[in-house]
Amino acid sequence: MTNPVIAIVGRPNVGKSTIFNRVVGERISIVEDIAGVTRDRIYADGEWLGSNFHVIDTGGIDITDEPFMSNIRMQAEIAMEEADVIIFLTSVREGVTQTDEHIAKLLYRTNKPVLLAVNKVDNPELRADVFDFYALGFGEPFPISGSHGLGLGDLLDAAVKAFPEQPEEEEEDDTIQFSFIGRPNVGKSSLVNAMLGEERVIVSNVAGTTRDAIDTTFEDEEGQKFRMIDTAGIRKRGRVFESTEKYSVLRAMRAIERSDIVCVVLNAEEGIQEQDKKIAGYAHEAGKGIVILVNKWDTLEKDNSTYKEFEEDIRRDFQYLSYAPIIFVSAKTKQRLNKIPGVLKAINEVRSNRISSSVLNDVLMDAVAMNPTPTDKGRRLKIYYMTQVAVKPPTFVTFVNDVDLMHFSYERFLENRIRAAFGFEGTPIHMITRKRK
Repeated sequence: MTNPVIAIVGRPNVGKSTIFNRVVGERISIVEDIAGVTRDRIYADGEWLGSNFHVIDTGGIDITDEPFMSNIRMQAEIAMEEADVIIFLTSVREGVTQTDEHIAKLLYRTNKPVLLAVNKVDNPELRADVFDFYALGFGEPFPISGSHGLGLGDLLDAAVKAFPEQPEEEEEDDTIQFSFIGRPNVGKSSLVNAMLGEERVIVSNVAGTTRDAIDTTFEDEEGQKFRMIDTAGIRKRGRVFESTEKYSVLRAMRAIERSDIVCVVLNAEEGIQEQDKKIAGYAHEAGKGIVILVNKWDTLEKDNSTYKEFEEDIRRDFQYLSYAPIIFVSAKTKQRLNKIPGVLKAINEVRSNRISSSVLNDVLMDAVAMNPTPTDKGRRLKIYYMTQVAVKPPTFVTFVNDVDLMHFSYERFLENRIRAAFGFEGTPIHMITRKRK
């Protein structure tokens, strides 16, 4: 089940960024101290009264410069297509503008719920001016103040109420769900077709051909069921190519949510791009199993060191994915594609592994004997015991005398010792430190 999406649209200077930050709160900031895991501010997660959702900011839509009309329309179409609910943000200070009317006409054509919010209503005297916005045709406007946080609760109540109902998915317990994620045109749809041996997904060398995520189920020779989720791309339109690239992250996230294991697809011809790191970072943060696939490997001119050098580049640029296996494949020649199901099964198995506390603490004692716990201002970290509290991903809680004494480097050391003892290839491990009560 994927989280619904709220898109915030409106002209420049109506306070979209302020509302965006208010809605997502602290969650827009990344807290992991790992190089390469980054967020694009166009996308973030939000939560209201127990409902989780994604928020996207479509940027300012302005009609004052005629040559950019295509960009305006593209922005609105992205909001219409990606969103389950659209917040149309205006400003009480300027009243209803020509740009507001233009955006309203674009939004009329969508069947998505549109909530009209009038921002910068910072005092009661301005409420009377809100009635002018009825003329935009979206019913009763929501008077809000982004700077003071007024009225946002009513707006979010209405947004959550407008979310589409999502029926519970009935899935076989032993079905392994996996997805291909990556930048447009790395060959995701081609990999789907190559693995299935038939043309079930439209393939094109035009980036972003796929419009919707397509689920396909198949079995291997041993009867293991797989559900393959193809990540939908985004259409590119002339000069707005770069503008739409960032929205591929949202598409990838929605596929990641439904997956047990994520195949991060790289293009061997183009090498590692910054967007590859962003998308892979989301899968890592989500705690999913990860495989790195280097597609189009057949197109490179290779010598004895090509394989090793490319692998070293991946390990350097994706240091936080040191646990992820790497497979060099070709959708065109089907090179090494037969290895993927076996790797997926192995990762799915280790993601479900449970380690008994007694065995785990034997490893912990050996680790502390090898590398004594750190000290700070004369106080030494004392580790009392460790226990596994969850699977998918494996999650371990370490009980200590003082949480502040657990430096992230020592926590990483403990994680490495756990991996050395029990494997866990292809899955992140979550380490939690708690003070013993």
